[in-house]
Amino acid sequence: MEEKTEENKSLNFIEEIIDNDLKEGKHDSILTRFPPEPNGYLHLGHATAICLNFGVAQKFGGKTNLRFDDTNPVTEDTEYVDSIQEDVKWLGFDWANIFYASDYFDQLYAFAVQLIKQGDAYVCDLTAEEIAAQKGTPTEVGTNSPFRDRTVEENLQLFADMKAGKYKEGEKTLRAKIDMSSTNMLMRDPLLYRIKFAHHHRTGDKWCIYPMYDFAHGQSDSIEKITHSICTLEFVPHREVYDWCIEKLGIYPSKQYEFARVNINYTVMSKRKLKQLVEENHVAGWNDPRMPTISGMRRRGYTASAIREFCDRAGIAKREKVNDISLLEFCVREDLNKISLRRMAVFNPVKVVITNLEENEILLEIENNPEDSTSGTRQVAFTKEIFIEREDFVETPQKKVFKMEVGKTIRLKGAFIVTCDNAIKDEDGNIAEIHCTYHADSKSGQDTSGIKVQGTLHWVSAKHAINIEVREYDRLFKVENPDAEEGDFKDYINEHSLDIIPTAYAEPELANATLNDHFQFLRKGYFYLDKDSSSEKIIFNKTVGLKDGFTKK
Repeated sequence: MEEKTEENKSLNFIEEIIDNDLKEGKHDSILTRFPPEPNGYLHLGHATAICLNFGVAQKFGGKTNLRFDDTNPVTEDTEYVDSIQEDVKWLGFDWANIFYASDYFDQLYAFAVQLIKQGDAYVCDLTAEEIAAQKGTPTEVGTNSPFRDRTVEENLQLFADMKAGKYKEGEKTLRAKIDMSSTNMLMRDPLLYRIKFAHHHRTGDKWCIYPMYDFAHGQSDSIEKITHSICTLEFVPHREVYDWCIEKLGIYPSKQYEFARVNINYTVMSKRKLKQLVEENHVAGWNDPRMPTISGMRRRGYTASAIREFCDRAGIAKREKVNDISLLEFCVREDLNKISLRRMAVFNPVKVVITNLEENEILLEIENNPEDSTSGTRQVAFTKEIFIEREDFVETPQKKVFKMEVGKTIRLKGAFIVTCDNAIKDEDGNIAEIHCTYHADSKSGQDTSGIKVQGTLHWVSAKHAINIEVREYDRLFKVENPDAEEGDFKDYINEHSLDIIPTAYAEPELANATLNDHFQFLRKGYFYLDKDSSSEKIIFNKTVGLKDGFTKK
């Protein structure tokens, strides 16, 4: 893939808008915002929005606010607030200010009162079902609410009574008075406030009425003087309401711009569906390494720089598309290849005895990362008994497959060339032990043996190896688009999305692994220490394979 540089990258359409606005003097500086609702964990789609909002601000010398859209107390929690802040920082960004929509509840209430006084809002007694029915259809105009012509005085009193908790949930709403014949269904007297008797994570029980998204969002942008309010495409029809409220209130004219959300195959991106997977125990929480959440990808071993690169390569577009997960995995693999320490681990072992090794052990110096000259080397002990992968020994030779077989020679990584002399079977006919002789003059980097071999195997010392648990992750769903399939999307969960190897053998160096380290297990893939790992149970998650090995069915 072609390497992108700052010099040869063209501006995306959002950047072009900002660039033109600055050149034309519409703004002296830009201020964007990232406004998540704290009702779940952020996922890959949010990562794109984060990279865009913070990225364009950085590019044009502006700033970005982090604002929690906490206007629905029923679904929101401080757990999500904390996780969102952690995810944004982990991705490499920082905010100019941190705000909450709830910071503006008093001001938003005052804005609502202003609209009522102007005759632009009214209290409606219709139920949700009745409102939906009288709104009409895209081809049929709506009908006015029978409460649309209440006097300003009556509306002010009713709205104050709503705030005072005198009515039940659903008994009354505050609606904008716009146009029940508008071609945009959202402009047909949208709801501005609803009654909810629920404890709010910040304001407690102070409020029992809460602003709707369409009322809170634009006004919050205006209060903060956001110059470019960047949303995903589903908010295009909301832009009319956004502009209408700002215009009627005569406040700072923030402007909304939309881009296509990033979708990816073999997963789901709906927060509602992700929550189902968590609550029904199909996955082990929001940060399960199979989840497309930022915390899940972090736990799996994805790097922040790889995710940023994916967001950049996926691009900012005006039309939605589904990106292949292979692009994400490519970005992860490219980054990890540069930074990962090389180690050896054997998942399905068979013992090899070096019959002519007289020393207890020979210490070898093996490079940590051939891609990084500063990574140094490590000492690895070559001992009389080692483990190799069972599948790396074959009884029947195969063309163009270079493995250990009786009578043949092969190299052990970083060590010596060995000749396989014989294989011992147990009573069931399985290979129990392999006997080899090593060639002392074939040491890696100092080979004077003249022996030509094809193939190199990884190995670990039986004497020094540590036990680790390996969790091999694959795509969460076995179909490209679970949302488009018939029936329940959960019916298409890949039953092999997690395979656990309870006991693998690994280099002792891995006992000192930290969450700052990334590893390539030679010939296996890239691995990362799980956060629940302990000295009693060392757990490694497979981040991604050495190459794209997924076969579409």
